[in-house]
Amino acid sequence: RVVKGFVIQTGDPMGDGTGGTSIWGREFEDEFHHDLRHDRPGVLSMANAGKNTNGSQFFITVTALPRLDNKHTVFGRIIKGMEVVHDIEKSRVDKLDKPIEDVKIINIDIQ
Repeated sequence: RVVKGFVIQTGDPMGDGTGGTSIWGREFEDEFHHDLRHDRPGVLSMANAGKNTNGSQFFITVTALPRLDNKHTVFGRIIKGMEVVHDIEKSRVDKLDKPIEDVKIINIDIQ
């Protein structure tokens, strides 16, 4: 999903919005830390359906979203390439926020 002014959500292997299994084969608990906040664009955080329901889906913020603190587990930040995030945010989407043309993450570097 690409929700302009909010987030880019991904990690849905089937592309149908239902998500997938975590690397542990089950949902896993939230992990919150006071230094990890949704305080800027480029925060990577787990999407969930409520407390302790993390699976495979995650999102990248396109703006600061402090209302998501202590509701979604932050696990990283984009340190280079935010222009790509903004380009994805400009994608044309349908009424369910799904891009009209597929957008795929082909390669990333984790530091």
